[in-house]
Amino acid sequence: MPGQRLTEIIPKKHLWLPVLLFMAGAVITGKSYAQELNAKVTVVANKIRGVDPSVFQAMQKSIQDFLNNRQWTEVSYAPNERINCNLLFDIQSQISQNTYNAILTVQSTRPVYNSSYITNLLNFKDKDVAFEYDPYQPLNFNENNISGNDPMASNLTAILAYYSYIIIGLDKDSFSPNGGNALFKKAENVVSNAPANNRNISGWKAYEGTRNRYWLAENLLNTRYKNFHKVLYDYHRTGLDRMYDHLAEGRDAVLNCLTLLNAINADNPNTVLLQMFFEAKWSELAGIFSDAPPTQQVAALNLLQKLDPDHGTQYREALK
Repeated sequence: MPGQRLTEIIPKKHLWLPVLLFMAGAVITGKSYAQELNAKVTVVANKIRGVDPSVFQAMQKSIQDFLNNRQWTEVSYAPNERINCNLLFDIQSQISQNTYNAILTVQSTRPVYNSSYITNLLNFKDKDVAFEYDPYQPLNFNENNISGNDPMASNLTAILAYYSYIIIGLDKDSFSPNGGNALFKKAENVVSNAPANNRNISGWKAYEGTRNRYWLAENLLNTRYKNFHKVLYDYHRTGLDRMYDHLAEGRDAVLNCLTLLNAINADNPNTVLLQMFFEAKWSELAGIFSDAPPTQQVAALNLLQKLDPDHGTQYREALK
């Protein structure tokens, strides 16, 4: 929460084994793979009338099982290494039988080394989610035939696959320099081959918006934003992961990341990457600098208000 003290942000010390395993790098042992995601899916459909609620309960379970039971990479994950994430489908309208418009909010987290604190990596709202769901049909995704035979049904699994790759890629980026690049390429492949032959489908094309799935994948792979990946790594590995034992050094690293983001923003104002970063981190950043030395508070506040004006009031309250 804004104004939260650093001792509350990074609580009691203990050994976080999953992080140590990630630091060592996941090892492939033969063909024994384990799923990467520990997803919780929520479907809210209180705006919809005339549809049996059991349909949305089945939808919720089907999507959650699809995310959690599929192997998205060839890397072995232990159960306690799986990435915690939440997907909220807020159904806005029914287009036709079994076909819906929704707003999707995707969140993912990462543990912080040597602490019990969990940090947000992603908090992204997608307003371009139209899909078909038939409770009597399984959810299918084929990387070699993403658009499938039914565009609206395939759009659901394409969106789920896309965000699975983004979630895993961001997690990997936070543990190793440019560690998520291969996953971002997979997300880009989904964008390039996504279903298109339906007027209700959007979010995959550059001209359909400035903060959609196309631009998120494009920005994550565009070399113009290569320093954003350095920020993801430095913020977590030299910033948060060091804060318990080296508080001042960790906070300095986070401030350096803000300076680097400021340089990115100067060349490319309002990129979707910065919006994504601050939607996930604003509360945490307010807490990190709430106990900083006065000169560092001023420096942080100036950068935060410039880079993330939407949360300027919260930053001023936390750093006053």
